[in-house]
Amino acid sequence: MNMMKSLIFIEPGKIEIVDKRIPDVGPNDALLKITTTTICGTDIHIYKGEYPVAKGLTIGHEPVGIIEKLGSAVQGYQEGQRVIAGAICPSFSSYACQDGFPSQDGGYIQPDGTCACHGYKATGGWRFGNIIDGTQAEYVLVPDAQANLAPVPDGLTDEQVLMCPDIMSTGFKGAENANIKIGDIVAVFAQGPIGLCATAGARLKGASTIIAIDGNNSRLAMAKKMGADITLNFNEVDVVDEVLKLTGGRGVDSSIEALGLKTTFEQALKVLKPGGTLSSLGVYSEDLTIPMAHFASGLGDHTIRTALCPGGKERMRRLMNVIETGRVDLSEMVTHTYALDDIVEAYDLFMHQRDGVLKIAIKP
Repeated sequence: MNMMKSLIFIEPGKIEIVDKRIPDVGPNDALLKITTTTICGTDIHIYKGEYPVAKGLTIGHEPVGIIEKLGSAVQGYQEGQRVIAGAICPSFSSYACQDGFPSQDGGYIQPDGTCACHGYKATGGWRFGNIIDGTQAEYVLVPDAQANLAPVPDGLTDEQVLMCPDIMSTGFKGAENANIKIGDIVAVFAQGPIGLCATAGARLKGASTIIAIDGNNSRLAMAKKMGADITLNFNEVDVVDEVLKLTGGRGVDSSIEALGLKTTFEQALKVLKPGGTLSSLGVYSEDLTIPMAHFASGLGDHTIRTALCPGGKERMRRLMNVIETGRVDLSEMVTHTYALDDIVEAYDLFMHQRDGVLKIAIKP
């Protein structure tokens, strides 16, 4: 058996299951047999052709699995061990990594092996389903495995840790970047999977009031479970006016934008107090503008921070610690389960947001 089922990108609007060769394992790699993966909003951008990838590339970047084969140089792991790997798989050897920006590590990309721009490339640490074959398959090859594999604690299910590789790491990074202090008021714009994790992260960071904003009441109900104190449906109220009323005109200490639209970005800035932080998690497909009055012409001591979710085994270990100790339970976000053979149908469900879908567990 040297072939596997794999979901590949054909062209915008077309994906399909094909047979691919199981990849060979280099000295620093590990081959994972996927037990559970999922579909991300970024995969939908790829499917639609809004984010370019090579034709024939296997999509997906959120693996839970079992080590099938280890490279000769990988130490501290064993075949048959349950692990996850982050959606972001830095080498941890480039200048960018050692400068504290491993998610932006593109040092491995040059065909001749040289380190372009000292390894700095925006989003370069995102390899699965972007630069190399991804996780919506029976097997996936994990590069720089010793730096990126994290053992799953006994007793945790695949569904409990499925959010760690991307959604939880991204959402929590949004809260970390928001400079939240104990007692802060925080607004989180959009309560999809990433926004829900940002809400949970804001609670863990010590926010005293979390205002969750979305247009879907079932997602707002889930936001309450994740730690939101107040929920606002943008179809029912002017959210900027309402947030300013709730804060007595002062504005929130931090805004987290988790959708990637120009409108929500502007709203997140409009409700921000002078000296506040806007933490941006969205993947934007159009130019953004700064509402000058709300930016105080650049004199308001505002901070705007962007992020790509952190990866690596230490990040994964910490996230699984949060789950194992019961600080958050994200398994409720897994609303549907599909076999890999039916993943095209699962894409249609997820893309059109039917049947209350949040996250889909894909089982090869």
